[in-house]
Amino acid sequence: MDYGHDLRFGSFITPSAEKPQNTVDLAIASERAGLDLVTFQDHPYQPSFLDTWTLLAYVAARTERVILSPNVANLPLRPPAVLARAAASLDQLSGGRVELGLGAGAFWDAIAALGGPRRSPSEAVRALREAIGVMRSAWGEGSNRLDGSFYSLHGAKPGPAPVHDIGIWLGAYKPRMLELTGALADGWLPSLGRMSSAEISDANERIDSAAHDAGREPADVRRIANVGGTVDPAGVDAWVEQLTALALDDGFSTFIFADDDPATYTVVGEQIAPAVRRAVADARG
Repeated sequence: MDYGHDLRFGSFITPSAEKPQNTVDLAIASERAGLDLVTFQDHPYQPSFLDTWTLLAYVAARTERVILSPNVANLPLRPPAVLARAAASLDQLSGGRVELGLGAGAFWDAIAALGGPRRSPSEAVRALREAIGVMRSAWGEGSNRLDGSFYSLHGAKPGPAPVHDIGIWLGAYKPRMLELTGALADGWLPSLGRMSSAEISDANERIDSAAHDAGREPADVRRIANVGGTVDPAGVDAWVEQLTALALDDGFSTFIFADDDPATYTVVGEQIAPAVRRAVADARG
């Protein structure tokens, strides 16, 4: 199952506040190594972390080429209308380099401790669906009126507009979230260490079916994988084999390495990424 997307490779960096400049340096190292995107997890209740959106803005000013995204933004603590304007503003300032990974929420005790809502799994999915509508409206797409159970719009004016169509990538694992991904999202962003091969296959089927039901094509949803594990020159061949299979058999076209070691980025950018691109191109032939 190959959806034909171009291949991208990126980093998933811990937004550590212990030595802030080191965190920024990891993002710069990602770009220098030839990676395509830089992402940061978003846990606003974590006092040892920098605020992810502030960090993304700072990194945008220190880089020139890489795509930037939260991985994934904590929706319950980031009002969607404001988040959409922040994303569009940063997209303008960075020259169109922003994508938007979104999560329905987790760690509800910590969210509530910071003043956010406490939601059941069903409520979190419904809130996310409404939030996507709010954000699309803020970017000038769809209706400017929404009477939702969690978010409402009553004639809010869109703007600023992003430079490019910002992709909404959902961190999804359960059936309702996967169906929402297929119906409304531009990308699926799981961490593969949490899924078996059978679960990946089932998830793709659910996304594809939901896309068809919504009048979309399965290829409208880019498959983006957070991957982890030891990366060194001795293991390049194994990584190339694994990622090539994930691209050709499971449809993944973006691979984000969860590692805070710049040496990993060098191996990925200089050895793994070119080899996977060649292998996939040869198979597509």
